[in-house]
Amino acid sequence: MSNALQNVKVGDRLPELTLPAVNRTTLALFGCASGDLNPIHLDIDFARKAGMPDVFAHGMLSMAWLGRLLTRWAPQSRLRSFGVRFQGITHLGHIITCQGRVTEIAEVNGERCARVEVATVNQYGQIKIVGDALVALG
Repeated sequence: MSNALQNVKVGDRLPELTLPAVNRTTLALFGCASGDLNPIHLDIDFARKAGMPDVFAHGMLSMAWLGRLLTRWAPQSRLRSFGVRFQGITHLGHIITCQGRVTEIAEVNGERCARVEVATVNQYGQIKIVGDALVALG
């Protein structure tokens, strides 16, 4: 993997990661694993009282998927920073695709690094999360 990272250039795209449709089981499992048991993500009655049609995915679930996208491309030990902005709600039934593109190659703190723009997009082309990561290339 290291040799491939040494050849990274601006404009390179990370291999996309498409997840199965969001369902209640995924939300329950993520809630338990993360400790985020906010009922807006798990309890349809609570979600409806809050004005939502149903429960919806935790924002951090989609961020975790973007983390998986990044660590499939480069070892976790090379990740120097990773941040996102939440743009929209990921509803039940959404099929999320994680995407990444190298936008810059620069020396940061003495390391050759790639800045990678990342996003999650549902099957309707709606962007749900955008962000970026800094990855040391070696």
